Amino acid sequence: MRITLKATVFFMIAGLGLSQISNAQDQQYIVTTAVPFLRISPDARAGGMGDAGIATTPDANSSFWNLSKTPFASGRSGLGVTFTPWLKSIAQDVYLATISGYHQLDDNQAISGGIRYFNLGEIQFVDFAGNNISTSRPREFSIDFGYSTKISDNLSVGVALRYINSNLANGSFNGVTYKAGNAIAADFSLYHSGLNEDGQGLTYGLSISNLGTKIGYTNDAKSKDFIPANLGAGLAYTWVFDETSKFSLTLDANKLLVPAAPTITDDYATDSANLADYRNSSIFSSWFKSFSNKALTFSGGAEYTYNDQFSLRAGYFYEGKNQGGRRYFTAGVGVKYNVFGFNFSYLAPSGNGVTRNPLSNTLRFGVLFDLDPDAGSSGQ
Repeated sequence: MRITLKATVFFMIAGLGLSQISNAQDQQYIVTTAVPFLRISPDARAGGMGDAGIATTPDANSSFWNLSKTPFASGRSGLGVTFTPWLKSIAQDVYLATISGYHQLDDNQAISGGIRYFNLGEIQFVDFAGNNISTSRPREFSIDFGYSTKISDNLSVGVALRYINSNLANGSFNGVTYKAGNAIAADFSLYHSGLNEDGQGLTYGLSISNLGTKIGYTNDAKSKDFIPANLGAGLAYTWVFDETSKFSLTLDANKLLVPAAPTITDDYATDSANLADYRNSSIFSSWFKSFSNKALTFSGGAEYTYNDQFSLRAGYFYEGKNQGGRRYFTAGVGVKYNVFGFNFSYLAPSGNGVTRNPLSNTLRFGVLFDLDPDAGSSGQ
């Protein structure tokens, strides 16, 4: 059976199978994974700074970027909610919704949690004659729980466990029975805060995320795909000009810890064997094999904050042409009133000749709640 163009696009985005993109000059092999929704920027603040969030000052969404930041949060507890309409240029019913929070157990320890829910909209299945057969609403989600602790006055570490569920299709098609995929993963992170009492100084962080099992959508144990394991590093510097104004610059670099799919040749037997070896690679060995590819992204951003109540943000995201070529500018604003914070970000693709892009006009809306403001750790 086949599905509509809309469904085809979304299944490609969802990461079922391997993709290879070619042009007239060369053939490009883009590293793809299952459940790529885990790589979508999950909050509006980072979304306004080029999707950089590993080393920025902590907030309720820190568990999605670097959960080891939470012991340094200024509030004892926090909660964040973000809504992102996704791929608006293609469809109006696809979105990512997240909720996250943390609570400091004392001045050194914190627990955190988060939920990501990705709705892929309605998909119409049709047969080869174009007749409607059924409709489906694919969806994916993940649930996190983490713990972080300071190991010195300026350094903290964290660990998180994640359950992932990906329900893209159910039922039998062409003799293959499809089901929801499940995976378990872990995050490990580190954060160093060099901020002084005024909030000025250097912060940096390291985050290794989504180290976990493969995920499959059928009963074939050999037909499973890698999830997006990632190694990220970030740094940020904040200048405090006076009692009301401060300015931060931040930079993140991320390396996808997933090996590239084997190169396609004209020999079917060789291609089949190479693909089988690829799929049979152990999870542990795949992390090391991934360093032979160039699946790198870079994010840079700036944030100006006035009186800890109003923020202006801008940033840029860069990915190499042979790995997808995503490049875009971002901008955002933030407003805080009492215990409430409101964030908004906007994405605009860049590049020569870019007039239309599936990511064009991507918006993110976020709300933060400081449940116990100024009651937590003194460091930020």
